[in-house]
Amino acid sequence: MEKMISNCGLICSECPAFIAFQTNDDALRRKTAEQWSKMNNAEIPPESINCEGCLSDGRLFGYCHECEIRSCCQKHEVDNCAYCADYGCEKITNFFEMVPQAKSILDEEREK
Repeated sequence: MEKMISNCGLICSECPAFIAFQTNDDALRRKTAEQWSKMNNAEIPPESINCEGCLSDGRLFGYCHECEIRSCCQKHEVDNCAYCADYGCEKITNFFEMVPQAKSILDEEREK
């Protein structure tokens, strides 16, 4: 499977929701729903663990529909923040505070 980098710098192709959808793996959906429910202190049903990646116009996992970073990338017509003229804006730097590995991934993309 080809590496797919999300708008924010996460790797969609390594996400269990993406993998579960691509492979139609119900066991992975159940496992992921259980883990994410505990992590987010909210019930996430296994049937919601489906995603085609945020670069697609298809199925997305819950929050991705309302993600400000995804909306911003669509508005700027870029695949991810690395290709945006406003790279380093407040939206993405706030995200980097929670997910620092995303910054490394996007910085690497910018160097290509």
